Amino acid sequence: MFEIRWHGRGGQGCFTVARLLGMAASVHEGKYSLAFPSFGPERRGAPVLGFTRISVTPITDRSMVDQCDYVVILDETLVGPSSLAGIRDGGVLVINTKVPESYVPMTNRLIVGIDATSIAMDVLGRPITNTAMLGALVAVSGVVSLSSVQKALRQSMDPSMAEKNCTLVAKAYELKKEDRFHGKTTGS
Repeated sequence: MFEIRWHGRGGQGCFTVARLLGMAASVHEGKYSLAFPSFGPERRGAPVLGFTRISVTPITDRSMVDQCDYVVILDETLVGPSSLAGIRDGGVLVINTKVPESYVPMTNRLIVGIDATSIAMDVLGRPITNTAMLGALVAVSGVVSLSSVQKALRQSMDPSMAEKNCTLVAKAYELKKEDRFHGKTTGS
């Protein structure tokens, strides 16, 4: 089973992206998935968590994801002890950042950095990074295919937004696909 924890702020689409990944896995790849949020105060800008579990067998554990294979951080101001906790041996930290090397002293896990904000601004004209981070995660993890993610986007969004987000996911995926399983700190 793959377990992914998403860290973001209210309004950044943290739960939306957790759900999109789950949809790509279950609807378009025939796997089992579970996606759910964890909110504190429900207001824009407050820290939020999203979780995705993906398995080839039915998922019976409905608890929060404490130990995970991947941690995806949509807003680098959230990098800290709580966001870095619980990453399994061999786990990967995917951060929206221009300077992934600055986080190396904080963890002994593989760090994959991507400047998702700049990519989102180029494609969407807005700093909404959730689908760019999804593309980066899919590239480094292989948990689902890019095609399945794009199908989930087209199924979930208005057609004009879906196509922009499909482009965004693909750009992030292409930037990070060479980073899969290399065991190094990377940036873009």
